[in-house]
Amino acid sequence: MGAKELVLEYYNSHAYANAEALKRFIHNDIVLQWNSSKGYLELDKDDLLALAAELNKSYISSRVNISHIIEEGNTVSVRYTHYVHAFENPDEEMVLANFMVIWEIKDNQFYKGFLMSQLA
Repeated sequence: MGAKELVLEYYNSHAYANAEALKRFIHNDIVLQWNSSKGYLELDKDDLLALAAELNKSYISSRVNISHIIEEGNTVSVRYTHYVHAFENPDEEMVLANFMVIWEIKDNQFYKGFLMSQLA
């Protein structure tokens, strides 16, 4: 499986919101450097698994809409919007944030990530 196909499978499977499913996609030594509108975070595997579990608990459902995806070797850049349905208002889908991420793939898993996000 190519790097782009792996990244598409990750987003299409909703593994970003399922800690058990996420384990298959992330390398043991993963580091995600995240610049958000709220500040800078550096996350490792345990942090990402906790984030996925929290996302699953916080929203009834979520989905991403990928607008751009570009592959170059073992690196994939993705621009997407993340939509959620909150428990407080389950009938309304809202934009959680807009994202731009560069994923470096190693051993057919996400190894390094460089993420920028802005809340909607």
